[in-house]
Amino acid sequence: MHAARLGCYLTGGRPPGVARMYPGCRDPRGPVASVGVLLPGQVYFATESPVWGGGRAFYDPAAAGTAWGVAHLLTAGQFSDIAAQEMYRQPGTDLDLTEVLATGRSSLGPGRYETLVRCGFLDDAGGDRDGGLPVLTFTAPSGGGSGELRSPSAGYLRHLAAGLHATGAWRPGEVAAYLAGCPGAAGHWTPAAVAGLSVPTAPTGPPGRPSRCRPGPRSS
Repeated sequence: MHAARLGCYLTGGRPPGVARMYPGCRDPRGPVASVGVLLPGQVYFATESPVWGGGRAFYDPAAAGTAWGVAHLLTAGQFSDIAAQEMYRQPGTDLDLTEVLATGRSSLGPGRYETLVRCGFLDDAGGDRDGGLPVLTFTAPSGGGSGELRSPSAGYLRHLAAGLHATGAWRPGEVAAYLAGCPGAAGHWTPAAVAGLSVPTAPTGPPGRPSRCRPGPRSS
């Protein structure tokens, strides 16, 4: 969710405090637009992140609730290369998105981030005859990791909070309460502790409104 962290996947390099080197995308350009989004489902922290330590974030679209996130308008090739880097594969091959776009889900393997999910569609991200742009992400298989809840590290939460702050869609206190309440973080982090993390200053002025994903295209 953090623009600077996304940049490491796009242009390549080693983020500060991280040992892993990222090769980057074939197309290193930044996103055309980035917006705060509300997704059906839930974010939870589980398993052990080899990069950050502590639990890593997964998205469960079948869970009750609403997940907060940041949607970046990228090309299909960029999405493919970012997904490959999270799957510990070599970027450079376009993914076949036919199944995930048609059914909402596609499994590329058993790995933690090898399941593609169509979260919904955004009307205000740009329209087409199908009624909006698809919002895609990747996560664990159904139920994968949810039984291994683990508290996230401070560094990891700092990046997530900074990304949500930068959209201007939520107040800092709202972001802190949201992240502290996600499964895995709940009971280990308090809103005050999350708010106390060193994060970039949120945009000035009144907050905007996050965009809400709707479940599917309108009937024609």
